[in-house]
Amino acid sequence: MAPTVAVIFFLASAFVTSTVDSVSNYYAFARVESCSGCRLNRLPDVKQFIFEDVPNYNNVEFKHIQGAVPELLLFNENDEEVERLPLSSLTREECNNLLVSKGFTRKATKDEI
Repeated sequence: MAPTVAVIFFLASAFVTSTVDSVSNYYAFARVESCSGCRLNRLPDVKQFIFEDVPNYNNVEFKHIQGAVPELLLFNENDEEVERLPLSSLTREECNNLLVSKGFTRKATKDEI
């Protein structure tokens, strides 16, 4: 009987841990911060991502900060910064994949409505 209780306890604790991990990975919104000129001109993929792709995502915005390196900031529902990720070394496709992997979705297009 004791081994059964131990197995149930183990499975229950594993479930609680995985539930907590999935909740902690929830992001309410994201913001891409970067300069809009000098540094970004040397990163054409990131520049295209910021100005062409970011506006197409739900709950993702761009904030211009003079001289800043491109970063993705992730926030929880309390407007607290949870994670900050550099974008400089990523391609446009990798930037988009990063947003999707963090749970962000594209806005519906007129064709999809």
